[in-house]
Amino acid sequence: MTYMLIIIEEPGERRRPPEAERRQRYERMVGFAGELQARGLLKAAEALALPDDAVRVRKRGQSHAMVDGPFAEAKEIVGGFFWLDCRTREEALAIARGCPATEWSTVEVRRVAPCFEEAE
Repeated sequence: MTYMLIIIEEPGERRRPPEAERRQRYERMVGFAGELQARGLLKAAEALALPDDAVRVRKRGQSHAMVDGPFAEAKEIVGGFFWLDCRTREEALAIARGCPATEWSTVEVRRVAPCFEEAE
């Protein structure tokens, strides 16, 4: 089964610690991804840029509306993801518990599924 570990951050969290700590966090996350790769579980992993230059696109009726970031109403941001191929949900949860980002962010575990699929 395919799962996403979605890193949910508070706005400003990346800039809060001193640079040395930010670099250490990054290296820990790269190491975590490497371990998952070595175990054959990692399909992809990426950090996302801060939403400062992001754009939200929405279509209502016949027109598109675009809103430039940063988004003042955001209480949290998606900071990145790990795309995993796990045997079970429990395996995905165990991996999430081992993710270094749980120390400074929230890691959301979600199964990848078609948007029309009903909840189990």
